[in-house]
Amino acid sequence: MFDFLDSGQYDLLGAFWVTAKLALYSAIGSLIWGTALVAMRVSPVPLMRAFGTAYVNIVRNTPLTVVIVACSLGLDQTLGVTLGGSDFKDIGFRLAVLGLTAYTGTFVCEALRSGINTVPPGQAEAARALGLSFTQVLTLIVLPQAFRAVVTPLANVLIALTKNTTVAAAISAAEAAFLMKEMIENEADALFAVFAVFAFGFMVLTLPTGLILGWAAKRLAVKR
Repeated sequence: MFDFLDSGQYDLLGAFWVTAKLALYSAIGSLIWGTALVAMRVSPVPLMRAFGTAYVNIVRNTPLTVVIVACSLGLDQTLGVTLGGSDFKDIGFRLAVLGLTAYTGTFVCEALRSGINTVPPGQAEAARALGLSFTQVLTLIVLPQAFRAVVTPLANVLIALTKNTTVAAAISAAEAAFLMKEMIENEADALFAVFAVFAFGFMVLTLPTGLILGWAAKRLAVKR
């Protein structure tokens, strides 16, 4: 049933390595962009609050496939933006990272916003009374506590992001789902085996993430 694994025709490890890199780069980008978005959403500047709210509500409720394909059609094919990529699959990978970051950053933002709500308002008021600016209050007092409070929700976002990397196959990024589609076409007599191999591969990627971040959530939990 698993004879296709011994043929050497398919680079399974290479495909899952691309998936792991796609998840890692997108996770870093989403964390940065989500933090910037939450800063906008709680900003005292009305224009920034309006932009952050509109962006989160629009992008979060847009299907990820639409976001990914829009990055490919809008940036690459229409505007010629390749993000420094040299070939088709390299360009697809970079655009997939951009699309996943733009989409997942909204969920990071909302997770952090819920964490900000757990910080007692008196701490921010005391900091402002001492003369700290909004940026100082946010970066030195509020966000550190918010991050500690939402490790588990952020872990769930990361796991969902890892599974969402399969959408990158829509723009020919050479990750696991792209290879799975090829194998389904070529190994029609072993469909269940193909599905089992890729399900196991994604479990290997996501299960340790959940366990490690679950442990971190207990270690970093804010004592009330």
